[in-house]
Amino acid sequence: MANSADLQRRRLLQATVLLPLLGSAGVRAATTASRWPAWQVLQDSSLSRDGRMIDRSQEDQRSTSEGQSYALFFALVDNDPALFDRILAWTQDNLAGGDMAARLPGWLWGQGKEGWRLLDDNPASDSDLWLAYALLEAARLWRRPALQAIAEGMLAQVRAREIVQIPTLGPMLLPGPQGFIEDGATRVNPSYLPLPLLRRFAAVDRSGPWQSLADNTVALLQQTSPHGFAPDWAAWKDGSFIVDPVKGAVGGYDAIRCYTWAGMTAPRDPLFRRQLTALSGPLQRLRSGAPMWEKIDTRTGKGQGEGNYGFRAALLPYLLAQGETSRAAVLLESLPSAEQQRAGEPAYYSQMLTLFGRGWAEGRWRFAADGRLQPRW
Repeated sequence: MANSADLQRRRLLQATVLLPLLGSAGVRAATTASRWPAWQVLQDSSLSRDGRMIDRSQEDQRSTSEGQSYALFFALVDNDPALFDRILAWTQDNLAGGDMAARLPGWLWGQGKEGWRLLDDNPASDSDLWLAYALLEAARLWRRPALQAIAEGMLAQVRAREIVQIPTLGPMLLPGPQGFIEDGATRVNPSYLPLPLLRRFAAVDRSGPWQSLADNTVALLQQTSPHGFAPDWAAWKDGSFIVDPVKGAVGGYDAIRCYTWAGMTAPRDPLFRRQLTALSGPLQRLRSGAPMWEKIDTRTGKGQGEGNYGFRAALLPYLLAQGETSRAAVLLESLPSAEQQRAGEPAYYSQMLTLFGRGWAEGRWRFAADGRLQPRW
C-alpha cells in the first residue's frame, strides 16, 4: 500500500498531466489547497518580516528589485493581501524613495560603507514590469484602485525612461534607463519581456507601445535564437539584432525564463505559436533523451553542463504548453519537495524559478489572452 507521500506525489503528477487540458474551470476543480507550501518555504528562509526578499546565496545578503517584484506576484497568486502590502511597503520605502508612482525602484539594496541602503539606483526594467503588473492585477482582483494608480505611474515612467524607439524596428525595452546604449549598439535582455504582461499593459494603456513591443519581442527571439535557444543578452545595431558585445552569445540563467514565459502565454495569444517555434531548442534536446544544458552557445546550438532543479522546473510550462506531459512529469519527479527545499540551504533564484514553473504546472494561476491574471482562488 502506498504511503501518504507517494499518494500526494501521484496526485500532483496527475494534476500536472491533466490541468493543461482542463481550462480554468478544471483548474479550480482539480486543485483545492488554499496555501502554497513551496512559497511558504521561501518566505520562511528568505523573506524578512517587513517584506524584504533576501538573496542569502550572496555574501552581502542583498535584496534586488527583481526579488521584490517576484515576491509581490507570488503574494497575489497566494491571495495574501497583508503580505502583499508588506512587500510593497518595503519596496517603495527602500528602493523608490517612498513612491513608486513617481520614482522607479533602484535595482540593488544592501550593506555599503554607510550601512544598509540603496547601492544602485538604476532601475531594472523587468522588475518594473512585474511590479506594475502585480499592482494592476491586485487592484482589479482585490478592488483596490489605489494600487492601480501606482501601476499607472510606473508604466508612464517605463514609457518615458526605459522604452526607446529604434529606427526600422520600433519600440524596444531597455534593461534599465542608464548604461545600455553605447557605440551604436542598444543592448537588450529577451527574458525581460513576458508577453502576458505586455498584453495586460496594452489593455490598460491603449495609447502605449505595448502591442508593437510584443511583436518586437518575438522578432528578437527569432533573430537571436538560430538553433532555438535564447541568449541571456543581445543587441540591436545597424538594422538587426546581433550577439551582445558585452556578454556574448551565451544562454543560461537569464534565458531560461524565456521558455517559462513562452509556456505561460495563453494559447489564444496570436504570438503563442510563433514564440514557441522560435524557442524550439530545449524541446528538441529533451526529446532526444538528453537533459537541458546549463549554458548554450546560441550561435552553434551546443552547450555544456546541466542546470539545477530551478532550471529544470522553469521548463515545466514550456513542455506542458506543447503537450509534452510525460516529459513534464519526469521533470517534476526530479524536483525536490517543499520539505526537501526547507532542509537545504536557502536558494533564492532556484526557488523562484521553481515557484514559477511548478506553481504554474500545479494550476495556481493562468494568464488570459489579454494578460489578465486568473489565480486559482
